[in-house]
Amino acid sequence: MMASGKTSVGRRLARSRGWQFFDSDGQVEAMTGRTVADIWRTDGEAAFRRLEAQVLAEALASRNPRVIAAAGGTVLDPGNRWLIGRHHPVVWLRARPDTLAGRLGSSTHRPLLDGDPAGVLAALDAVRRPFYDEVADLVVDVDDLTPDQVVACVEAGLEHGAGRHG
Repeated sequence: MMASGKTSVGRRLARSRGWQFFDSDGQVEAMTGRTVADIWRTDGEAAFRRLEAQVLAEALASRNPRVIAAAGGTVLDPGNRWLIGRHHPVVWLRARPDTLAGRLGSSTHRPLLDGDPAGVLAALDAVRRPFYDEVADLVVDVDDLTPDQVVACVEAGLEHGAGRHG
C-alpha cells in the first residue's frame, strides 16, 4: 500500500545487500516522462495499470538481484500476481489504514485519495489485503517501526526463511 515504506525500506535494503533498487512508479514516470498523477488524470487508471504491468514484467525479467518496490495496486491484476508469485521472496510491508493515512497527511499527488484519504485507504486495504496475503512470503507489520527497523525485520526474515514478522 502507498505510504507503507516500500521506497524508503526498499532503497535501504538494496543498499545493504549491494543490489539494484527498482521502484515501479518511478520507472513508469521515467519511461513516460510524466508523473503518475498526470497519467491518472489524463489517461485514466486502466492506462496506468497497463504501464505498471509492463514495468513490473521488465523488472522481474532481470537476472540481476534487485529489490523491487511494486506499486500498491499491482496485485489487483491476476497476471501481475502470477508473475510476482514466481519470484521469491516477496515481502509485504503491512500497515493499518490509519497508519497510512497519518503518514500521507494532506498529500496531493496521490490520485486515489481525493476527498477522504482515511476512508479510501480503509476501502483499498479491504480489497487488496487478500491479494497481498496471497503473494507474500514474508509479512512485516510496519506500523510502529522505523525504516531501519523494518529493514532489520526483512533481513531477519530472509536469513531464516520467509515467515510472518511483526
